[in-house]
Amino acid sequence: MVHRCKRQIARPLKSFSIAHPIASPPQKTTNSPLALPVGYIEVPQTDRLATMNTILRPPFQRVLCIVAPIRLHVTSLSLLLLLTWGLNLLAQSAATPSSIQITFLNQQIPMRDGIQLSTDIYIPPGNRQFPVILARTPYDKHGSANLGTNGVERGFAVVIQDVRGRHASEGENLPFDQDITDGFDTLKWVSAQPWCNGKIGTWGGSAGAITQLQLVASESPLVTCQHLVVGAPNLYTDVVYTGGVFRKALVEDWLRISQFGPQALPRWIEHPTYDAYWIARDTSRHYPKINAPAIHVGGYWDIFAQGTIDCFRGYQEKGGPKARGHQRLILGPWTHGVLQEKAGELSFPGAKRPPGNPHDSWSWFDRWLRDQPKEKSNSLPSVTYYVVGDVTDKNAPGNEWRTAQSWPPLPTLPTRFFLRADKSLTMSTTDQEAVVSWTYDPNNPAPTIGGIQLTLPAGPMDQRALDTRSDVMVFTTLPLTTPVEVIGRVAAHLWVSTSATDTDFFATLCDVYPDGRAFNLCEGRLRTRFRHGFSTEILMTPNQVEKIELDLWSASVVFNRGHKIRLQITSSSSPGFDPNPNNGRPFRSKDPAITATNRIHLAPNMASHLLLPITGHQPR
Repeated sequence: MVHRCKRQIARPLKSFSIAHPIASPPQKTTNSPLALPVGYIEVPQTDRLATMNTILRPPFQRVLCIVAPIRLHVTSLSLLLLLTWGLNLLAQSAATPSSIQITFLNQQIPMRDGIQLSTDIYIPPGNRQFPVILARTPYDKHGSANLGTNGVERGFAVVIQDVRGRHASEGENLPFDQDITDGFDTLKWVSAQPWCNGKIGTWGGSAGAITQLQLVASESPLVTCQHLVVGAPNLYTDVVYTGGVFRKALVEDWLRISQFGPQALPRWIEHPTYDAYWIARDTSRHYPKINAPAIHVGGYWDIFAQGTIDCFRGYQEKGGPKARGHQRLILGPWTHGVLQEKAGELSFPGAKRPPGNPHDSWSWFDRWLRDQPKEKSNSLPSVTYYVVGDVTDKNAPGNEWRTAQSWPPLPTLPTRFFLRADKSLTMSTTDQEAVVSWTYDPNNPAPTIGGIQLTLPAGPMDQRALDTRSDVMVFTTLPLTTPVEVIGRVAAHLWVSTSATDTDFFATLCDVYPDGRAFNLCEGRLRTRFRHGFSTEILMTPNQVEKIELDLWSASVVFNRGHKIRLQITSSSSPGFDPNPNNGRPFRSKDPAITATNRIHLAPNMASHLLLPITGHQPR
């Protein structure tokens, strides 16, 4: 049954004045149960949310920051509104105070199936056409009012829309369900308006970036450029089922806190494989038809870290003629909150200020929507990335911004570090056969500590509490005599067997400091039934050895002299990921879980190893 929200009556055009460079942030309403100071959010402990706050930085620059692991209290609605507000402020930069008339319209835009989407439109003064910035959000369009007022001050018409089923829009309340066709229809409607000059840029972060990516999957020719902050092109591999493993905390918490409909979670659970449902929503399949220059902003510990990189490369290398060679990537040592120095338990010098301000959305929109390219914007490199280093040593290599024209930014040598029976990690193979094994009990899974999380504490966190568990295998190098720089995609190639017909393998790359602390850098996992691809489930034959590959996503780090490189391997990470019951039954079946004995095989012909992309660059 399609849920129809109460329809708003389209408001007539009206004008109002603003005399400030930046609109005021959302204030507490009379019906709010909590008094929240401006720019500060409290989060319920039961929601397992990282603390979020917004920071005001002069002149008139505010950015969203997510700081873990502290947890405070807030209503779900306030959280979403302020999350949207923070991402909105990310697009703002200094403006000259002015008094300007804004024409405002609330319009119900019809989709091809008759559903109407509530849309706020901000139009500059003057009876002429303007370039347009479009934002489609599930987080209530009123929370993005600052984008409208600031856009008008800069000569843009701004269109902000509640996506289908959300807030004032009609339709079924499901995430990313029809954003491809709805995005196409919205673009078509906007381009036909008398105030649109035909140049349309899209903007948004997180879910707002995903709606942008869904929109270009429609292959509409009407997108002129995009500004994408922490988004993901492939909803299956980047968002819901990384490595075929369901992202329990992220998905369940986000759907619940965002107040999606009761069918949202069952819909995604019904599709545990990369099937027609996900294929239809996979933007990466449409790269050759995408013709939009775009800025891609992401972080190494972001929930969509690899999706941001893959999207940049997809547009840059496989996109249409207007996309190829016109992309910009900014990668920082960030979680899902960008432009901050602190991530997890570490602080990275200068991380909140990428050189040259390459993420600035207004310069980007000036360049592509108004044909007024700024010389500085044109001279910026394609890639601006941060290299992580030892944060306790001011003289250590790394902890700096660099630039390049492509990703990976430097030539690398794929280097194998072999797992040994004595739990060492070496560059020489073994001449003996050995097995490392552990017992994995789904009723006692290894806990999630940091990493690519949204509603759990995220980022680099000391992993030593895991290392003491009997079901976590730890392989470590000797202290390094010289720094080792790793930039690019990391993988673990393992020869494994299990007593079960299905199980999981998790791997985490860690930087071990001289004091013993071990910080996670990147991670990956694989549900073994998907070892031959995510479209087909093939169960394991108990105790039969097979080779698997775990994608740990990407890192940019210099392991300092005296540090150690560590690979952690286990079979669970809960509540971040849904524990595998080991029974081989369909996902979320009610069959009882069983204990599995999982093994890594080490032999000359089964050389399980960590594969690192090591640069020839000599760290300073």
